[in-house]
Amino acid sequence: MLASTKIDVNHSRITRIQDLDELAVVFFPGNKRHQKVFLAVFIELKWAEGQFVPVLEPIADKFGVSRRALETVRAKMRRLGLIDHVSRFGQKYGCREGWVFSNKFAKALRRLADLAESLRERRGHAGERKDRDALTYI
Repeated sequence: MLASTKIDVNHSRITRIQDLDELAVVFFPGNKRHQKVFLAVFIELKWAEGQFVPVLEPIADKFGVSRRALETVRAKMRRLGLIDHVSRFGQKYGCREGWVFSNKFAKALRRLADLAESLRERRGHAGERKDRDALTYI
């Protein structure tokens, strides 16, 4: 039986996260190899000059992980909005191509939290009707 690859973000687990290795387990549960790659990419970006890494492939060699695992983890980190690829046409990084941290994940989580909070507000009869109508759409 394969280990679950679902990201587990229940509220009690999130409040207990204190370190980077615990965050790796949340994003890559049951897969130590991917957790190691996540940590390697995160740490290399964190401590790189200007938090900019031109290419990620040397990370695989440096930490003894496969390039396939690196690509899998990189893709998931990008989909989540943790990292982003910058083009050589962007002036923010001096027209250099490479990888940087992204704010998309943090902004999306804030938006989700704000949405959950705002949807709890009662907004009169029309709001109730709209909420109840949502049941018919699903």
